[in-house]
Amino acid sequence: MDDIDRKILAELQRDGRISITDLADRVRLSLSPCHRRLRALEKSGAISSYRAHLDATTLGLTFEALVFISMRDTTQPTIAALEKAVSEIPNVLMAHRLFGDPDYLLRVVARDLSAFGTIYDQQLATLPGVQRLTSTLVMKNIVEDGPLPLSAIS
Repeated sequence: MDDIDRKILAELQRDGRISITDLADRVRLSLSPCHRRLRALEKSGAISSYRAHLDATTLGLTFEALVFISMRDTTQPTIAALEKAVSEIPNVLMAHRLFGDPDYLLRVVARDLSAFGTIYDQQLATLPGVQRLTSTLVMKNIVEDGPLPLSAIS
């Protein structure tokens, strides 16, 4: 990965819909070399996908909570079952396995408190191996889906 690849990635992080022509102009390459580099970055996995970033509030998902999960059972089958179940809950936008206690952190969105209560009771509280759920409400998102620090990679 060289400086030009990092410039391509930086431009795509800013605007994933940029045309290949505009991308080539911004990184100061002709069209063919820029296209080859872009395809190589996609093939290498450095670019894993393209998608639209949707505004949850505009779409009526105005309630957000962080849910911490502490596990009672941490055997491999239970962990695998929990992770599969969590990945199938559409309201879970993010799920991280953590070192220490708690074991997991989830970011969950819902229409409102009542909808979150239903998700909590019917889906989160019934996850395999869970000992305790703790949640906190998000007041405000300060940084959300920030760009990767490309200057930190070699």
